[in-house]
Amino acid sequence: MILVTGGTGLVGAHLLYALINSGEKVRAIHRKSSDLNAVKDVFSFYTNEYEILFSKIEWMEADITDVPSLITAFKDIVSVYHCAAYISFNPRHFNTLKKVNVEGTANIVNFCLSQGVKKLCYVSSIATLGKNLNGSLTTEETEYNPEDNNSVYTITKHDAEMEVWRGTQEGLDAVIVHPGVIVGDGIWSSASGGILRTVFKGIKHYTSGGIGIVDVQDVVKTMILLLNSEIKNNNYLLVSANISYQDFLSKLAIHLHKKPPYKLIAKWKMVLFSNLDWLSNKVFRTKRRLLKATVTPLYKESFYDASKIKKELNFEFKNYEKTLERVSKNYLRDFS
Repeated sequence: MILVTGGTGLVGAHLLYALINSGEKVRAIHRKSSDLNAVKDVFSFYTNEYEILFSKIEWMEADITDVPSLITAFKDIVSVYHCAAYISFNPRHFNTLKKVNVEGTANIVNFCLSQGVKKLCYVSSIATLGKNLNGSLTTEETEYNPEDNNSVYTITKHDAEMEVWRGTQEGLDAVIVHPGVIVGDGIWSSASGGILRTVFKGIKHYTSGGIGIVDVQDVVKTMILLLNSEIKNNNYLLVSANISYQDFLSKLAIHLHKKPPYKLIAKWKMVLFSNLDWLSNKVFRTKRRLLKATVTPLYKESFYDASKIKKELNFEFKNYEKTLERVSKNYLRDFS
């Protein structure tokens, strides 16, 4: 049996569909507060028989930070897809990030070792990879630099990777994937879902940076291929295209029948907004909306080379423009 953590997240939900649709026996753990209906929504984008497929998942209430709850969850498990994570760039959330991302991953690794799990696939992030100073594309060999101004999210995801590598030293076979910004349908609370919401409401401004993006279906497909292959103790970048934020937002706007952003906003203005946002939070206890940790990347071209996965798996990523068109269409299905 296969165990999936984070099954109610964007990657986890699409992964569950792919596994169930291929006839695999799957157990998915979820917290009490998780929205299982969101997973049904993802399934509905693939088939009208989503209720039948959804019913084949063995759902189990458990938490990766709660060791006793994982004892039953790991019973008869052969392989694990670890997709669960806490995402925040707010330094105030560091303890929660550390608890979920680092300690939670350590728990998963320890159970994989003690229960004789054959292989683990861990979903990390491009955030844990370093940046080349000469302007060349980042690869899997670009080392993480702890001296950089890393976000609290990046720090904890890197430390989580260290737990996986520690597991490989103790006998666990594992693979790690580093997806770019994951574009996908159904879990609209995801990062790309937030971008879609913003563009759908209307957006005038864009920033000068750029990022690597990838279709959630490509992330899922490569994860399954890697887990079922002879490859072990290796990591892979998953990026289908390097794209400027202006191009990214403009293409989404067109597919969502909105006006594309037309005005470049200067970085100093964004920093000013972030400072005012911080002040409002301190004085009036308003919710933070623009953290400094999220401003700087918007003005950098963070581009990546995913040729390793292409070569070793003979894999071709989906055309990113078709991905944006599909996801926008499905967003309109749910919200227009």
